[in-house]
Amino acid sequence: MDWQGCLTPEQYRILREKGTELPFTGALTFNKRKGAYLCAGCGAVLFRSSEKFESGTGWPSFFEVASSRAVEKREDASLGMRRTEVVCARCRGHLGHLFDDGPAPTGFRYCINSAALSFREKK
Repeated sequence: MDWQGCLTPEQYRILREKGTELPFTGALTFNKRKGAYLCAGCGAVLFRSSEKFESGTGWPSFFEVASSRAVEKREDASLGMRRTEVVCARCRGHLGHLFDDGPAPTGFRYCINSAALSFREKK
């Protein structure tokens, strides 16, 4: 697939080169509309608005994925720390990271780059 041809430069940097957007700059960070969050690369449904919460970190945060097959988790030892990278299970695009400091019921915080997502409003 020609990722550079179908993604914006920012989406390409994040999804294909494992970049990160600056906190509080993403278009979907403060989105409160009801709907689904899709992978900006392939359109797979990744998260739902009912699982989104305000984490105060500056990135869209979710305590659960839309389905158990939506994302894959990988060990990430970059930047001198151990984290869990989250990638789209369909296109393997980098989405963000998973932390264990989220709210109940899961205790998880999927910290996702806004540019890695698109949004489909529920009608």
